[in-house]
Amino acid sequence: VQLVESGGGLVQPGGSLRLSCTTSGFTFSDVDMRWYRQAPGKELELVARIDIFGINTNIKDSVKGRFTMARDNAKSTVDLQMNSLKPEDTAVYYCMTELSSSTYWGKGTLVTVSS
Repeated sequence: VQLVESGGGLVQPGGSLRLSCTTSGFTFSDVDMRWYRQAPGKELELVARIDIFGINTNIKDSVKGRFTMARDNAKSTVDLQMNSLKPEDTAVYYCMTELSSSTYWGKGTLVTVSS
């Protein structure tokens, strides 16, 4: 099982980034996918979750209306579109899934929101 995040970087407040998670080694269309983040000195938090069909998403309240999550089951990828970014969105963002009660994580991609 592999999950590889990409798309992070430095962006000014109010800017946008699109994170992608490319996966392999499992049947992508059978599992929910999640994005987590961990800000410096803070705990890991769930940002967004999407169901296997890509129909239902759960977005953390503090980013609702700014972040959206989508998946492409044909490509085994999941994206996190982040708009109107704020300094408090600065964090390492991780893609994650759960298979047979085991969790799998990517290595993360750093998002820095700063002027």
